[in-house]
Amino acid sequence: MKEIKELNFEELTVPQKLGLAHIIAINGWTRRQHPELDKIVLDLIKNHALGGVWVQPDTPDAQEIIDMVKEAADYPILIFTDAESGIKTKDIEYLVGKHNAIGCTDSELHAYTFGKVIGVTARKMGYNIVCDPLLDISTTGSARSLGSDKTKIAKLAAAEAKGFHDAGILTVGKHYPSAINHKQIDSHMAESESLQTKEELLEYSLYAYKELMKEDLLDGLMSAHIKCSKIDPDNPASLSKKVIDVIRDEGYDGLILTDALCMMGILAKYGYDVSRGLAIAAGNDMALPYDSKFQESYDALLKCYDEGIIKDERLDEAVKRVLAAQHKTLATPKYDEITEEDIKIFKSINRDAVTAKFDEGLTANISRDGKHYFVLMVRNEEKVGGDGGVAVDTFSNGWLYPNEVIEQIQEYFPNSTVKCIHQFPTQGQCHNTVSYSIDYDDVIFITFSEFLAYCGREHLTRRVEGLIEAMQLTDRISTLVHFGNPCVLSNLPHISRYLFAPASRESVAAAIDVLAGEYPANGKLTYDIKLN
Repeated sequence: MKEIKELNFEELTVPQKLGLAHIIAINGWTRRQHPELDKIVLDLIKNHALGGVWVQPDTPDAQEIIDMVKEAADYPILIFTDAESGIKTKDIEYLVGKHNAIGCTDSELHAYTFGKVIGVTARKMGYNIVCDPLLDISTTGSARSLGSDKTKIAKLAAAEAKGFHDAGILTVGKHYPSAINHKQIDSHMAESESLQTKEELLEYSLYAYKELMKEDLLDGLMSAHIKCSKIDPDNPASLSKKVIDVIRDEGYDGLILTDALCMMGILAKYGYDVSRGLAIAAGNDMALPYDSKFQESYDALLKCYDEGIIKDERLDEAVKRVLAAQHKTLATPKYDEITEEDIKIFKSINRDAVTAKFDEGLTANISRDGKHYFVLMVRNEEKVGGDGGVAVDTFSNGWLYPNEVIEQIQEYFPNSTVKCIHQFPTQGQCHNTVSYSIDYDDVIFITFSEFLAYCGREHLTRRVEGLIEAMQLTDRISTLVHFGNPCVLSNLPHISRYLFAPASRESVAAAIDVLAGEYPANGKLTYDIKLN
């Protein structure tokens, strides 16, 4: 077995230090487009000039890349991944759904087991640091949040982090400073903004951070591209010394890395080269470009150093934190195997996250013998046949399979009919929905929302809202089943029964089970949803 030796800070040159403050994201797609990338990565590792690599486990060649890096590195290089919802490869699938299923269970056992199962799995693959837990706090139902209650977030995030630590995996809390995104702008597309003051951050958004710091459960933080304009009116948190110093002044001395610097919240305002240097100068210890310009990114750091943007004192501070994180990865884990009980608990997360809200005198389930008209919303890309059924499944991210939903409904509710409409339904789909439903006892709408980068705010389309509004003028809709962010339903009229579930294949099936009375609605709402 190859001997791994920690790097000696005193022996490092400036080019090596700049490389150690740098993370390269590599996957099979970029390798195939740019065959020279492997050599660039391996040369940097050989020269002790790369702090970490980022490899997503569901991308091509992920295991091959991790093995290549580990074979080349004779020092404890950091191997990162993002696992907000778990890990999926061609051989394994440990995933929980968004809107965050762990938050909906409100269970520390589920949160801990998630951390342990993902941690053990990640470590076996070769990872040593994972960007979790999610510490973002949301008042608008973000899919990337455990909820709006700061104490609940702290409780669940701590349990999750303990699971990762017991599996020998370092944690990175995100996205610092978890400020409220008042303009609801996706920073993949443009700069977002928070109007919180420093005092409000410390009291609310950073509450979970401070609680986890007390238990030494945060090895790293990922800084966000959101401008906290009442603290720093000019720069986003990821490039703001003023914002980063807020957590440093609270005693946090762990690693800080940027979110992906390829987002337009950075590039549109700062450009490519200077943003790398500004990130380190502001107090991040590692820059994450997350693009295929490996050599250009490293050269940009050298240029920023030569131009005085990155000072020696700040660079040395950053590198020492990188080395400290690398040192932590050498600790022996408490657990290196997953038990059958762990798997059982993990797999129950998606099912136990289903939540019900209904009027007095009702239950979460409906009559199996009733004659119900089910309206199943599918993506606009989905092919819907002339009979309103699905001809081809095109949900490529593998959580909503309309044909599976239709089959399950037909099994439980043999006297009922299922028809599909698009997220932006056609005139014919709207006409058929209102006309055909007259022959049925009631209507059950099945809708969804999902956060997708570069797609902006989550909403139901106004046309779907209008369709539901029209049908509720005569109280035709008895039930609405929604997957994803529940807060997108806030414009809808009163409906007597709602079922909410995360966006996962298991949660979809569980929600239909709940509707049929086959499974209890064990979940708890993570947001104070205001329904008309």
